[in-house]
Amino acid sequence: MTVTTRHGTEVLSDAELRQRRTSQSPAKAVKEVRDWAASAGTGDRHGVWGLSGVAGEIAALAGTVILMLGCPAFALYMWYTLTHLDGSVTGLLGFITKAGWRGVWDAWPTPSWAAWAHVIVFGVVEAALQLLLPGKMHKGPVTPKGNAPVYKANGVQAFFTTIALFLLGCWFGIIDPARIYDLMGEILSALNRFSLGLCAFLYVKGKFAPSSSDSGTTGSFVYDIFWGMELYPRIGKDLDIKTWTNCRMGMMGWAVLILAYALRQYQVYGSISDSMLVSVALMELYVFKFFLWETGYWGTMDIMHDRAGYYLCWGCLNWITAIYTSPALYLAGHPITLGGPLATAFLLAGMAAIYINYDADRQRQVFRATNGQQKVWGREPSKIEATYTTGDGQEKTSLLLSSGWWGLSRHFHYLPEISAAILWTIPVHGLDRCLVYFYPFFLTLLLLDRAYRDDVRCGSKYGKFWKEYCRQVPYKVFPFVW
Repeated sequence: MTVTTRHGTEVLSDAELRQRRTSQSPAKAVKEVRDWAASAGTGDRHGVWGLSGVAGEIAALAGTVILMLGCPAFALYMWYTLTHLDGSVTGLLGFITKAGWRGVWDAWPTPSWAAWAHVIVFGVVEAALQLLLPGKMHKGPVTPKGNAPVYKANGVQAFFTTIALFLLGCWFGIIDPARIYDLMGEILSALNRFSLGLCAFLYVKGKFAPSSSDSGTTGSFVYDIFWGMELYPRIGKDLDIKTWTNCRMGMMGWAVLILAYALRQYQVYGSISDSMLVSVALMELYVFKFFLWETGYWGTMDIMHDRAGYYLCWGCLNWITAIYTSPALYLAGHPITLGGPLATAFLLAGMAAIYINYDADRQRQVFRATNGQQKVWGREPSKIEATYTTGDGQEKTSLLLSSGWWGLSRHFHYLPEISAAILWTIPVHGLDRCLVYFYPFFLTLLLLDRAYRDDVRCGSKYGKFWKEYCRQVPYKVFPFVW
């Protein structure tokens, strides 16, 4: 058992822990900290961003509640500001002052049947493609309880099929991009209601009918809703909920919506601006890269560590739809001309950032798939062979790559991802339109928080091996800085 004392972290047997407890007063008793396996991979949550104790617990709980209540409102009113108030933050403040809270409440869209139809049809189509398109079977990483989830790797096929169906629908007049743009507020409102219902369903399912042994309560109803109850919930044997919400609804929806916004700009203005072309091209390339690397995504923190709850499922269904697509949403009603040289520079720089992000992920994936035998940048890779124990007592081994991109920092791949987001957002100009830059700002905070949480999880999982890895690769994200 791993315990925390004022002298640091120690590993004690159960007998030693009982003896130490009985030899101390209650005020000085050792506080248990469950390890990676005992906590089903989540690690015990004792605060946030390094703030511990009672203050940390209160801050973490308050922050969770604020996120659950505030994110839906932020997403809807960001859409409203970008489409109805010229993207102006001062315009939003003026609207609130003039209309009052009743007027702000009345601006919240009520989903129509047309909005519900768009959501339901897209969700059903993506579930069908997930189940029916051919693909190689891929075994995911071993879970804390010793399970190994199996997926059908057909993301690239689903990506091209979805784009083709959308473009054919537009060509034959079945789908109207301008109508999607006009309904976007109602679609977001419908997605919000659906997502909250899904989170309630996942809570009940995780409590009474979990899909695997990788499930259980955090001890808090709020956290059980926010973080989720199950690591890998499924409907039946094959429909993986997290793959559907994260990949096929969230990421695929991103790819479709930005195309709709670009075509809407063409319908209204008679052409597509070079700023829209650059922004959409980079985002489409990024989403394609995601599906090309989907098997790697199944080995990331989102899938291996974070459970299916509000944080992931609501976030992927709503936050991606509203926030990630926001540069193209704004440009749909505000054509901006960059000029050939500047547009080309943004495009090439963005493509380079996306490639580096992909190559870093690919480098680590190939390294693990070849059991560390593949050369990295033409040299034998530097690595650490780390062992860990699953919840069922089995000892497993992981290889930690400490050279190539992964020798620069422990989470180097986040840097080109942030850079790409800035480059496909940068066509918007003017500080008063800073709301459009919220996505790269949010992404930076998200990835820095993820880097912190991943280090905590890996430290709990690998122990002394992770300490050695941190010694070899001392920088968390920014090489030579932090």
